Amino acid sequence: MTKVVTFPSPGGPVPSKARAPALATFKQVDKVFANEVTALTGLDLEIRTGEFLALLGPSGCGKSTVLRLLTGLAEPTRGEIVWGCERPQFGFVFQEPTLTPWSDVFTNVWLPLRLAGVSKHEARTRIEEALAQVGLSGFAKAYPRQLSGGMKMRVSIARALVTRPSVLLMDEPFAALDEITRLKLNDDLADLQASLSATVVFVTHSVFESVYLADRIVVMAARPGRAFAEINVEAPPIRREGFRLTATYADTCRRTSNALHEAMGEAAPSELME
Repeated sequence: MTKVVTFPSPGGPVPSKARAPALATFKQVDKVFANEVTALTGLDLEIRTGEFLALLGPSGCGKSTVLRLLTGLAEPTRGEIVWGCERPQFGFVFQEPTLTPWSDVFTNVWLPLRLAGVSKHEARTRIEEALAQVGLSGFAKAYPRQLSGGMKMRVSIARALVTRPSVLLMDEPFAALDEITRLKLNDDLADLQASLSATVVFVTHSVFESVYLADRIVVMAARPGRAFAEINVEAPPIRREGFRLTATYADTCRRTSNALHEAMGEAAPSELME
């Protein structure tokens, strides 16, 4: 059984979301694929209702596999996932926008509702609402070739939101974007999650992104994938650019970076400087 090291927030009360009821709990979950690759071993992980949970770790540590297990696209080889309620409605945002180039923005966002048998006319209000949530109200008739990378990702997020999910799963959605666009979308996602009160499980390789967005970070170790450390982030309920300039942000980034290096079997950067 992997021991999870917990790093509490420095000073101040425990964040209220840390006391929220469990949405789903992984209990000693293993996942071995047909090619005998072990993606996860002994994973103990609790996902709490309404929180923003970041899964941080190197490639091959099973972060994306956790998302697939949550949605039911994959099943545990051993162990179990216990739900605190009925399995919720999921929205999924992938690393690439995966938009159909021959369809306009409106039609791309309609896709999951169309697959569910909802007509374009019936879906109109929900599509317009989703586009407004991501700041694309004026782009319904635009085609993907006319959009920037950041705008394409907004369309992908709108497509996930149009089903009105209670849980939003995001698999490195901003990894391919330039830094300026990525920071802007970080701000927009933080605002969106606060307004929706949805649970977000966010996969990332970025220490800085995880600390800026998350209420809680689970650092994962690879080969085989497992939870290594858990870090609570003490921050304002709605993040703003100024949070990145605070001592709390810097300290949490340091602790998270140290935990990530330790999870990969490397010396922590702070130790190398001593």
